[in-house]
Amino acid sequence: MSIHPLPPAKPATGVGRLPVARLFVFTGAVTTVAFLAGAAVIMKMIADARAMSPRPEVAEQIGLLNVALWVLFLVLLAAGVGLGFIVHLTVLKPIAQLTEQVRTVASGDFDHRLGVERPAELAELSSHVDSMRRRIVSAWRTASDQADELRRSNGELEQFAYVASHDLQEPLRKVSSFSQMLEQRYGDQLDDRAKQYIHYAVDGAKRMQLLINDLLDFSRVGRVTSGREAVTTRPSLDSALENLSAAIEDAEATVTADELPTVLGNRAQLTQLFQNLIENAIKFRSESPPRVHIGAIRSGDLWEFSCSDNGIGVEPQYADRIFLIFQRLHPRDVYPGTGIGLALCRKIVEFHGGQLWLDASGEDQGTTFRWTLPAAGD
Repeated sequence: MSIHPLPPAKPATGVGRLPVARLFVFTGAVTTVAFLAGAAVIMKMIADARAMSPRPEVAEQIGLLNVALWVLFLVLLAAGVGLGFIVHLTVLKPIAQLTEQVRTVASGDFDHRLGVERPAELAELSSHVDSMRRRIVSAWRTASDQADELRRSNGELEQFAYVASHDLQEPLRKVSSFSQMLEQRYGDQLDDRAKQYIHYAVDGAKRMQLLINDLLDFSRVGRVTSGREAVTTRPSLDSALENLSAAIEDAEATVTADELPTVLGNRAQLTQLFQNLIENAIKFRSESPPRVHIGAIRSGDLWEFSCSDNGIGVEPQYADRIFLIFQRLHPRDVYPGTGIGLALCRKIVEFHGGQLWLDASGEDQGTTFRWTLPAAGD
């Protein structure tokens, strides 16, 4: 298996730029020169001593010393040669083998086995590195298989979205329109119960269409939208208020906002986020006219937004449940909706790299949602 090669290794600096073999050769050369210089000095000293015509017993000792020095020289020479052979066999050659194996793996062949037989330390090190390589390759293959499965699942999801947006909504429109036509044409021949049944059929078809549209919006987040860029959030809020103008006017709601910042995000999704939260505040209003305030404060690399209202509020024990898809705290006949709005808001915020939560710390009546979005930079 060959995959993308690893980036080039970081170049060494200082003395580390020299290969190990050159360091050994340099050290051996310096040692040899020093030894030969010392031997030459000693031999000269012996020759000078003999030139002084010493007594016979002294000359004999000088001869023995000369023999001993030659024997020591030969022993040290043999030891140096043996040490060089051992270093080459047990250090330099295994390091070269391991280096070549690592280069092969780094070039993209992640199935290439790593391993040297000697010395024990390098053998253990290569064993650990090869074990790590196998685990990484296994994890990569698992992740690759999961990515393929995810791509297949996303393809099926896109196909489902196409079917839901076209093939499924067409029968619903027919059910709704023909039921209404049935009531208009034969209304004088139907009793009140039959008209009620027709009303149920039309209402069910409309709610199914609304549910399908909400599910499509939920599935599109992070999938078919454009990337993130620097977005000024005030225009997104203005677009959301324009879309909700009729609902705001009917409820006599008041929406205020602080000076809103520029964040890194998607303009359309931020508009949808503001729209869902404000619409939620208007829907779950109290007896007083709704008052909604959008705030924003800087928190490190993030902007923390808030949406506060004077509505009926949410009990703290439901702080997590309200963000689950299809989860409702009130009957549908009291507060209409599909139960997807807040789940969609959380998915939008998480797609932007932030978090959305219910602020249950306040004691005032109403609801406060807070969420974070990445700042676009100064």
